[in-house]
Amino acid sequence: MFRNLFSNIPPVVKNLLILNVLIWLAMSIVPALDHTLNKYLALYYFSSPAFQPLQLFTYMFLHGNFMHLFFNMFALLMFGRTIELAMGSARFLFYYVTCGICAGLVQMAVFAIYIHNLEGLLPADVCQQVALDGWSLLQRGYNYSDPDCAMLNALINTPMVGASGAIYGVLLAFGFLFPNVPVYLFFIPVGIKAKWLIIGYFCLEFFYGISGSADGVAHFAHLGGMIFGFLMLLYWKKKGVFNNRWFF
Repeated sequence: MFRNLFSNIPPVVKNLLILNVLIWLAMSIVPALDHTLNKYLALYYFSSPAFQPLQLFTYMFLHGNFMHLFFNMFALLMFGRTIELAMGSARFLFYYVTCGICAGLVQMAVFAIYIHNLEGLLPADVCQQVALDGWSLLQRGYNYSDPDCAMLNALINTPMVGASGAIYGVLLAFGFLFPNVPVYLFFIPVGIKAKWLIIGYFCLEFFYGISGSADGVAHFAHLGGMIFGFLMLLYWKKKGVFNNRWFF
């Protein structure tokens, strides 16, 4: 079974799997490389001194730990191979990367709202001090004692990593193109139609996002990947790309 699974992986999914795993292995084996790649390739907020525009692309190839990598790559393998075969490799690669970039932009937009609100609570000179010294403070393993300053600094200078935004776009595409295919989860003994599963995931991510859950997960990035994926699929559907496959 596993031999057939891996021998039939289409090229984009296969290369994404290899690239993500190799980067994670390199970062795990060489601690100095872990620090360097997180510094230059992870996604920082726009006003952070560490931000570079290319990070909107590169952040999706880094992962925080093995389980983060495993679940993203497992979902890519299980669903991405079907979507790549349905879309074609070039379109799938464009879709995957675009979902990842848009996911990062959505999360940064949410951070902008939080940062604006925090800056309204703090004196201007304190905000300026955070902008000047916050990055170096976090690099030394410290943060401000004042909770508002600490939160402001964390939002600006803590990086975001992971392919989850792109992966949620892939999940959305599966529900869009194959709405009535049953999906079996580890902890549920009966199949759930893909369209209902995706709607459930969207509602769950939305709930966690607006509730301000402090679980370290970029829930709005997940939502961003799904929303922009849906918009792309609607556009391609209108152009007749998917041969009358439809979500409803």
